[in-house]
Amino acid sequence: MNTTTVRYTKETGWNWPPLTTPPELILYFGATAQLDGDAPAVHALAAQFPQAVVCGCSTAGEILGGRVYDDSIVAALVNFKTTRIRAVSQSTANSADSQTVGRLAAAKLNAPDLRHVLILSDGLTVNGTALVSGFREVLARGVAITGGLAGDGSRFQKTLVGLGNEVRHDQIVAVGFYGPDVVVGYGSRGGWEGFGPRRRITKSAGNTLSELDGQPALALYKRYLGERAAGLPATGLLFPLELTKDILDKSGLVRTILAVDEAKQSLTFAGDMPEGWYARLMKASDDQLVEGAANAGADALRAKPAAGASLAILVSCVGRRLVMGQRVEEELEAVVQTLPEHAAAVGFYSYGEACPSAGSDFSELHNQTMTITVISEKS
Repeated sequence: MNTTTVRYTKETGWNWPPLTTPPELILYFGATAQLDGDAPAVHALAAQFPQAVVCGCSTAGEILGGRVYDDSIVAALVNFKTTRIRAVSQSTANSADSQTVGRLAAAKLNAPDLRHVLILSDGLTVNGTALVSGFREVLARGVAITGGLAGDGSRFQKTLVGLGNEVRHDQIVAVGFYGPDVVVGYGSRGGWEGFGPRRRITKSAGNTLSELDGQPALALYKRYLGERAAGLPATGLLFPLELTKDILDKSGLVRTILAVDEAKQSLTFAGDMPEGWYARLMKASDDQLVEGAANAGADALRAKPAAGASLAILVSCVGRRLVMGQRVEEELEAVVQTLPEHAAAVGFYSYGEACPSAGSDFSELHNQTMTITVISEKS
């Protein structure tokens, strides 16, 4: 396995290094403005490497090594010795179709030697919980699903996902990795802590939350945010909700706000908000987030990557970037320090992350985590 990373800006173009063999897989992550419209940089990738699977998505920041960039595109060019890859796309009209979309995409990839699936999804028209659930219904147990929801900075206006020359706002792309030699490790950690009272979800539908303890969800949430409520939905990234099935559970899933509806006084999240469950506010310090990122890196290495080159795909939530501000690269550096010596790290800041929870092979949708997928190949 060989991996090369490159970066594109409008001023410099692609910074191609010498390549001994053409890549089989190109993963790219770029600013919405660089991918929208004609997307000449993506078309250049597809034209230069017509035999490669070329796929990627828009971001809330591009990750390359231990640094984060804006208004650019980063990419990983990968060759495998024996591992086969296949990518498929599936249109998604609205969040209600998300589970069906997941099932259809999984069915296209499914095969006895499928070992892992990486998903890149539109970040605004998809219910990430239902999407991952659809994949799980079709794929064999032990085939993990990792990846994330595309971002659009803190604007929440338009996200894009591409396969080949086609870059669109209403699709998901899934990449399957096949064969006995591919080794995949993954980890997803947050670093957030809950505070304040737990409130029961008394009215919701899918990923739309309407009432907490019988009160309009948006009005209640605004009371907690105070002056910051004027900046919703972006300011909601600073205070996600912790979701637990029982009021006494010590920890649960984290959910990030994607949109608000003033007329209906509702909040839309990246994943499900089931009625009868409990939600409370969360907060985190910079140090807690850095520690969470380092723990995710350690979890990803428990699969013991094969010797030689490997690819680390980092998907971190935009909310973490907003909280950490100028210190955000500290979480990237913490991850890079955990990776194998010859690992190439590339990724993006997202609107949601897909990965099994620690100690599990049950993939689900997370928010506000650093999620890492490390791919290597036996020699």
